Amino acid sequence: MAFSELELKRITKAVGQFMSRRRPDPAIRHKVDFGYHIRGHSLELFEIRPDWRDKTVVHHVPFAKITFVRTTNAWRLFWMRADLKWHAYPPAPYVDTVEEALSLIDEDANCCFFG
Repeated sequence: MAFSELELKRITKAVGQFMSRRRPDPAIRHKVDFGYHIRGHSLELFEIRPDWRDKTVVHHVPFAKITFVRTTNAWRLFWMRADLKWHAYPPAPYVDTVEEALSLIDEDANCCFFG
């Protein structure tokens, strides 16, 4: 079962706060921006950039994924490595809340998400 309406509102609010802190200046958002989508039990954050050869083509490059595990009532935090596979975030692969996961991504102590 996917998220309930109440869970979706809480997640959307938390992601909205994260995006308001992290999104680039509006003047350059046509060159680089951040977005997210929710599928099933996962929240995926991605970078939005136009193709360097064809500006009409826009790429969504994922950099973080937060997945809710109902059996443990915990969130798993992943980052996209250069091999284009999801890997558990080493300092904290499990967190209690989506807000805590977004805080770890925002902090990015190991330079996994934003370099």
